[in-house]
Amino acid sequence: MEENTHTEQEQRYGLPRIGEKAPDFTAQTTHGELSLKDYKGKWFVLFSHPADFTPVCTTEFVAFQGIYDHLRGMNTELLGLSVDSVTSHIAWMRNIEENFDTKIEFPVIADLDQQVATKFGMIMPESNGTETSRAVFVIDDKGTIRSVIYYPLTTGRNMDEIVRLVEALRTTDKHGVSTPADWKKGDKVVASPPKTVEDARARENDDSYECVDWYFCKQNLD
Repeated sequence: MEENTHTEQEQRYGLPRIGEKAPDFTAQTTHGELSLKDYKGKWFVLFSHPADFTPVCTTEFVAFQGIYDHLRGMNTELLGLSVDSVTSHIAWMRNIEENFDTKIEFPVIADLDQQVATKFGMIMPESNGTETSRAVFVIDDKGTIRSVIYYPLTTGRNMDEIVRLVEALRTTDKHGVSTPADWKKGDKVVASPPKTVEDARARENDDSYECVDWYFCKQNLD
């Protein structure tokens, strides 16, 4: 019985996984109606926040706007979401511009019916309220979910990490490599493990690799 209840919760709240196609959606936003197809051919970061006119969310929106140009330089868009109305979003955006000298340029979904939040599992099943969690979904140009991060309501997100994550994922796609802990753009990457004994031997004499052992090699991308 407990297992069935858990399955029902997953179906109700979506809980999409890394590697799955992002759930299709059409929603009203501060930039008009938008849907998943509007992001075809682009990466985008979909993030949810608990509510408009709240202190931590306000700091996040100012910070998200601060990285927006950088993300767009990587063909990556931003899309926010909460269960507030378009009117509330607009009023809050104007308030942020007036009080924090920051114009919010990215669209924000007004998910009053919770349809998008439910598809993406942004409302925790154990929550007694309707506010969305601080979720972050990185979705690639093919509409595939590449990363999912959840934060508690009390903790604001780190923008440098979101930028780093997008850069790491795009680097992996372009070069077929992995990125080590604390990797930043320009650092050495982790080479894919050799597939044969001959490949492992060849790396020992290849100056383009920095190897600690046959299975652990780093390399520059330059």
